Amino acid sequence: MISLLYLVLLFSFLSLFGLVIGLFPPSEARPTLRAFQPETSGQARKPKKPFEFLRKGALIAKPLVSGPIRQRLNKDLAKAHVGISPEEFMLAKCVMVLGFMFIAVTFAGSNMPLIPVFFISALFGYMLPEWWLRGKIGAVKNMITRDLPDAIDLLGLCVNAGLDFMLALKWVVEKSPPSAMVNQLNTLLQEINVGKTRRDALKDLASKYDIPDLSTFSRTLIQADKMGTSVSEALNLLSEDMRLARFRRGEQIAMKAPMKLLVPLLFCIFPVVFILVAGPIVLQFVQENPLEKLGR
Repeated sequence: MISLLYLVLLFSFLSLFGLVIGLFPPSEARPTLRAFQPETSGQARKPKKPFEFLRKGALIAKPLVSGPIRQRLNKDLAKAHVGISPEEFMLAKCVMVLGFMFIAVTFAGSNMPLIPVFFISALFGYMLPEWWLRGKIGAVKNMITRDLPDAIDLLGLCVNAGLDFMLALKWVVEKSPPSAMVNQLNTLLQEINVGKTRRDALKDLASKYDIPDLSTFSRTLIQADKMGTSVSEALNLLSEDMRLARFRRGEQIAMKAPMKLLVPLLFCIFPVVFILVAGPIVLQFVQENPLEKLGR
């Protein structure tokens, strides 16, 4: 019975893969311009990327990624700074689903119903990449929240030194070490350079991650641009507020630390202390057995 299910799943996967490759061949998906761009004698060929066959294999998931699903995956993958396409992410989901289904069939007992086991394993395999992606987005948000006050300080210093906002933004992007916040400032700079207005670029920056501190930063600069006030004063006030907010978040984390330490303290440390303290007493009680002496 199990071998038959293996064969059915394997042939279904291979049939679907062949159908998608036939409908969307790799040559049509990625046209080449080699015929129109002849190579010179001194031009070196570009090395092939590793695991390129996996990227071509992602075409199997192309029919599953369309419309709103593609838009959502593009936004989430861009937020998480993951350099894969929606097709590759969906292929990873399909592989995880098949892998967990094989594991469930292998370790399932004879008395267990197969349909609920298949459903639970497929659901877990489908949701596991989503949980991983959400974790990556949360990590990027935390890094942006942590690095935002420093970036505002650098922008304020550059503006106070006599640079305008665009030159200050360019200096911060070029001189700062790579980070999630610097990448967002670089995106902001590139969008303004290609013709987008500063207000629209700042609004897009605020709506991309939905972080309160980043929204405050964008809203403050938009208001300063709209009202014609000094950008340096706005950045100085914003820097003080951001640092105060970061200090309060640190206090909140410090207040939560004792509650988080309570669980390992109860289940890991207290049992060991109890064994070290009460162990010799119990052993002595068992060996000497003072109850028998009392009975005599």
